Amino acid sequence: MSEFLQQTVNGLAWGSIYALIALGYTMVYGVLRLINFAHGDVYMIGAMTGYYAGNLITRGLPAGAAFPVVLACSMAVCGVLGFLIERAAYRPLRNAPRINSLITAIGVSLLLEFGGQLLFGADPKVFPPLIPEQPLFEIGGAVIGRIQAVIFAVALVLMAVLRFIVVKTRLGKAMRAVSFSHVASQLVGVPLDTVVSFTFVLGSMLAGAGGVLVGIANPKVEPLMGIMPGLKAFVAAVLGGIGNIPGALAGGLLMGLSETYVVGYVSSTYRDALAFVLLILILLVRPGGLFGKSVSDKV
Repeated sequence: MSEFLQQTVNGLAWGSIYALIALGYTMVYGVLRLINFAHGDVYMIGAMTGYYAGNLITRGLPAGAAFPVVLACSMAVCGVLGFLIERAAYRPLRNAPRINSLITAIGVSLLLEFGGQLLFGADPKVFPPLIPEQPLFEIGGAVIGRIQAVIFAVALVLMAVLRFIVVKTRLGKAMRAVSFSHVASQLVGVPLDTVVSFTFVLGSMLAGAGGVLVGIANPKVEPLMGIMPGLKAFVAAVLGGIGNIPGALAGGLLMGLSETYVVGYVSSTYRDALAFVLLILILLVRPGGLFGKSVSDKV
C-alpha cells in the first residue's frame, strides 16, 4: 500500500507539471482554435533559462533562496518569447486557412528546437541544485520530499492565480468572450489583438514555470527536451477537453498518474507509448474530452 501511495505522490507531482504545460495549449486553442505545437519548446526555453539564470544567481546565495528569482526569470523570458511568437508568426496568419497556422506552428517548433541546439549546444546540461532534496514528511509510508512539495506549491499557486485572472479580471473576461466569438467580442469593444497576445504570454509563462520545476526534479536539460513532454501535455489537454481550463488540469494529473503507475507496475518501456494510447482511446470514446463538449461544424 505504501508503494502505491508513493507512486501516487510521484504521479501527482509530474501531473502538476503536465497540467501547467497543458494550460498553455488549452488557452491558445480556446481563443484561436490553434494547436500551438511550439508550446513544448517554450517549456524547453524556460528550463534552459533556469539553467543559465540558476548558475549565475546561485553563487553566494543560500540554498533555496535563488529558486524564486530563477522561476521569475524563466517565466519572464518565456512570456516575452510567447508574445514574439504570436506577434511574428501567428498574427499575420490569423485570417488565413487554419492549416497555414498549423504548419507555421510546426515550423516555429523546429526553429526553437534546432535554434536551441545551435545556441545552447546539443549536450545535456546539469540543472543547478536550487532546492536541496530531503524528506519533509511521511503519509502512510509515502515520503514527500522538499522538491515535490515545492512542485505542488508552485503549481497550486500558479493555477489559483490563473483562475483569478480568468474569472475576476477584465482581461480574463475578455479572453472568455473571445473564446466564444471573435466577431461578437470585437463588436462590444474587446481588443482582440491584446487579448490574444495576453493569452500567449500567460500560457508561455506557465510553460516556463513547468520547465524550471522539471529542472529541479530531473536535473538534466537539453534543447530537445520539450518534444515528448510537449506531446504528453497536448494529449493531457485533449484528454481533459482542449479549450477547457479545468479539463487541462484534470488531464495533466491523469497523465502524470497513469504514466507513473505504468512505470511502477508494468514497465518503463511503455512510458511514452501510454500518451498515444490515451490519445487514441479518448478520440475513439469521447472526442470532446472528459470536460469538453462535442461541437459539430457546418460544411
